[in-house]
Amino acid sequence: MFTGTYTAIVTPFKNGQLDEAALERLIKGQIKGGVGGIVPVGTTGESPTLDFEEHIQVIKLAVKFAAKKIKVIAGTGGNSTSEAIYLTKAAESAGADGSLQVAPYYNKPTPEGLFQHFRAIARATKLPLMLYSVPSRCGVEIGVDTVKRLAAECKNIVSIKEAGGSADRVSQLCAALPKVFTILSGDDSLTLPFMSVGAVGVVSVASNIIPREVSRMVKAFAAGKISEARKLHAKFYPLFKDLFIETNPVPVKAALAMLGQIEEESRLPLVAMSAKNRETLKATIRACGIVVPQ
Repeated sequence: MFTGTYTAIVTPFKNGQLDEAALERLIKGQIKGGVGGIVPVGTTGESPTLDFEEHIQVIKLAVKFAAKKIKVIAGTGGNSTSEAIYLTKAAESAGADGSLQVAPYYNKPTPEGLFQHFRAIARATKLPLMLYSVPSRCGVEIGVDTVKRLAAECKNIVSIKEAGGSADRVSQLCAALPKVFTILSGDDSLTLPFMSVGAVGVVSVASNIIPREVSRMVKAFAAGKISEARKLHAKFYPLFKDLFIETNPVPVKAALAMLGQIEEESRLPLVAMSAKNRETLKATIRACGIVVPQ
C-alpha cells in the first residue's frame, strides 16, 4: 500500500499562526520533487502543539494543496484512543489517503493495551493505517508480536514506520508479517540499511529539503541500482545526521528558513537552534551542494 518516499512535512508558522501560503509552497515543491506523498501533522509537523482545530485545518489544507497528485497520510495518532479516533475520522472526512498512528506516549500501555488501542482506531475508519513505532519519543515499542496480531485482525492496518534504529527488528517484522504489509524507515540515515533487509521506503525529514534526491535514492535502491543509491546516501548522509543535531523539527525548520522557504518559527517548548549548531548545519547544507542564499 505505502512504498517509496513520504515527506514528514513541517508545519510552517508566522507570528504564531499557521502560514498557509508557505505550506502551499512546500507541498507544491514536494510534488515537483517527485515524492510519493506527504505526512502532515506528525512529529515533524509539531502535532503536540497544535490544537484540534489547527490539526484538522492542516490536514484539510494538505489534501487541498496535494490535489491528488501525491498521497496524504495524516498524522492522527495520540495517547488517548478517543482523541486518535476523532482526528482519524476528521482526516477521513477531509479526504486523506491514509493515517499515521504513533504509539501512545507517556502512559506506556502494555502490549495488550497497544493492540486494543490500534484495533479500536482501525475499526473506526476505512482509511489504511500506518503504525509508527518510535520508542525514543514514546517510551514504548510496538512489539513484533503486536504488529503481527494487528495485521492479522485489522485489514486496514497495512504498514509501519519503523524508527527504533534496528535493522534486526526490520528483519523480524519481515519474517512475521505478510508480504503485502510494508515497512518504511523512520530515519533518513537508516533508509538504505533498512531497505537492504526488506523495508520499501522512508518517511523522511530530509526530503523537506531535498525531495528529489531522497526520492532518487529510494527508487534507485528499489530498482537494484545499488551503487547509485549508495552514492546518494554517502553524499547526503551528513545532512541526514545534522538535521537531528537538535530536537526535530528545529533543525529542518532552520534549514528551510535558510533557504528562504519558511519563517524560522516553532512553538514552545521548542526553541531556536543554538548559534553553534546553526553554523554547523549551514556548513553541512553547503557541503552537500545546496545553495544557501547570503
